[in-house]
Amino acid sequence: MAADALGGLVAVLESYRGRDRVVRALGYGCQLAGGALAGVRAAPAGLPGSLLAVSAQLSHCRTVLRLFDDFAMLNYSRGYGLGPKDEDAVVRWLSVLANAADQLYYPCEHVAWAADAGVVGASSPKWWALSTGLWALSLLLGVVRSLRILFQLRRKLRQHKGNSSSPSQKKMRAQVKAEVLSIISSLADLSNAIHWLPPGFLWAGWFPPWLVGLFGTISSLIGIYQASAGGNSGAV
Repeated sequence: MAADALGGLVAVLESYRGRDRVVRALGYGCQLAGGALAGVRAAPAGLPGSLLAVSAQLSHCRTVLRLFDDFAMLNYSRGYGLGPKDEDAVVRWLSVLANAADQLYYPCEHVAWAADAGVVGASSPKWWALSTGLWALSLLLGVVRSLRILFQLRRKLRQHKGNSSSPSQKKMRAQVKAEVLSIISSLADLSNAIHWLPPGFLWAGWFPPWLVGLFGTISSLIGIYQASAGGNSGAV
């Protein structure tokens, strides 16, 4: 059993998406633990400071690795196009808009990273704000899309209430569960995205590190669960 577990972990870590999910969960977990241990201290030292430093380094690692995600996103967007013709029109257009926001997110984040690194002479805070805003928009569109799908699934389930044990009913219930988890994950990430926007917008800048870590950990664990269950998680 130990050998199987080790083999499964190695298989996950050898794939880019699998490794990214693990690094994301570990980074937010360190932030949650470090922030909780630090309490209200402005400049944490010792173990809390070390955990927060590890979290920052893992986040930077993911930012650098995302320099190569543009083409994968472009390939996905081209493959989806305007969506399947048999799909609900509202769901299709919400997906198209979310894909467009995701596609624009990457180059904006790259410019922000390059500005921080001194590669380009640009104002990194503006580009970070723009990339975070696009991420927040994508998450919001994803939440609305999942709510629309949930509404349709609930309506179909009510129409076929008498045949609850049929394979189609079980499949729809699994879809409902997947959409609910996606909504929770997206709302957790959206909360953090708004926190990282410039101060003055809603609760931007209000969260303590542990709360950012908590929301990120919830989203990350849902993403890992969805991946292990054959679901799809597009958390950034």
